[in-house]
Amino acid sequence: MSSFDENNKERLRSVSVDLNNDASLLIDIPDALCERDKVKFTVHTKTTLSSFQKPEFSVPRQHEDFIWLHDTLVETEDYAGLIIPPAPPKPDFESPREKMHKLGEGEATMTKEEYTKMKQELEAEYLAVFKKTVQVHEVFLQRLSSHPVLSKDRNFQIFLEYDQDLSVRRKNAKEMFGGFFKNMVKSADEVLIAGVKEVDDFFEQEKTFLLDYFSKIKEATAKAEKMTRSHKSIVKVSPYNLNKNTHSVNTNDVVFLQILTLDHISDLFEKLRKVEGRVASDEELKLTELLRYYMRDIQAAKDLLYRRARALADYENSNKALDKARLKGKDVSQAEEHQKRCLQKFDTLSESGKKELTNFKARRVVAFRKNLVEMAELEVKHAKNNMTLLQGCIELLSGN
Repeated sequence: MSSFDENNKERLRSVSVDLNNDASLLIDIPDALCERDKVKFTVHTKTTLSSFQKPEFSVPRQHEDFIWLHDTLVETEDYAGLIIPPAPPKPDFESPREKMHKLGEGEATMTKEEYTKMKQELEAEYLAVFKKTVQVHEVFLQRLSSHPVLSKDRNFQIFLEYDQDLSVRRKNAKEMFGGFFKNMVKSADEVLIAGVKEVDDFFEQEKTFLLDYFSKIKEATAKAEKMTRSHKSIVKVSPYNLNKNTHSVNTNDVVFLQILTLDHISDLFEKLRKVEGRVASDEELKLTELLRYYMRDIQAAKDLLYRRARALADYENSNKALDKARLKGKDVSQAEEHQKRCLQKFDTLSESGKKELTNFKARRVVAFRKNLVEMAELEVKHAKNNMTLLQGCIELLSGN
């Protein structure tokens, strides 16, 4: 079992997506526990809204609860014209757990110092994964709380306020196959509506922009992931062997001074390595994770365009059906009523869609600027730490 101490709780909120939360509904995840393959989040809420029973409360939630909330929002027809915040990815602790298991198996072949160093590194890796997991779940809730419509959703309020386990049931086989066929139908619909001519230049430009933007963000994400992997692999190179070898040499005469010098340098490398580990972790949180988030958020925006295109196709089909009804002189009133509903739905989606997509552009620009500035500030801080360590080592060596 792993849990966060007070210092780590503050570090959890080190990544932001420019949520601009209204002070009337503030949500955070101050604590979380990891038990095998499950993470139990503590969702904390402060509010001045009268729709809630208390001004401040906390509830326990699991990942499946977040997915249930996301799915209920996506399936609500009234929200078809909104960008539904992307669901947080499923927690994945398999890799750090497997490494920890292998370390335990190899403990007998290692010295106590080697084992301690390796264990500390794996614990740091596990903590980084844990931090990211809590972060993406917190951002999902904060996106909802900052939205003028979704923040008032009844299921969202239940998620925040109900102080017992939600016990979200697993989907049965029929529901799972239903979801599968639904995705197949959506793919077929995408081909069908691809031939529908756009009637609004704004949405045509948005579609072109989002497709190109998604491609660029996807490429940037792959490069950022490669960069952080390389940075982490360099950090894993330990100076331990240098330190170990110095103590196997006879400490006679002038050799002692050489050993002392190597000890200072070895100690410096170890401290620098730890600082670089924090740099790599900050890059992962402030850049790579932000890019991953916006890949999912762009997909959510594309889903909005798909739903609107589907409504446009339905409206055009209703026009054809009305023409046929008038030609035959049969069921004209029903066809007119159906056309009216299709037009109303399309207009509603278009109106809310414009607001959502305009807000998306503003939000992403502010989010990237904010996170890049924060990442630069952290790297400057780490660079200053490196400088202090180097200066301290030089002073020690000069004193010798």
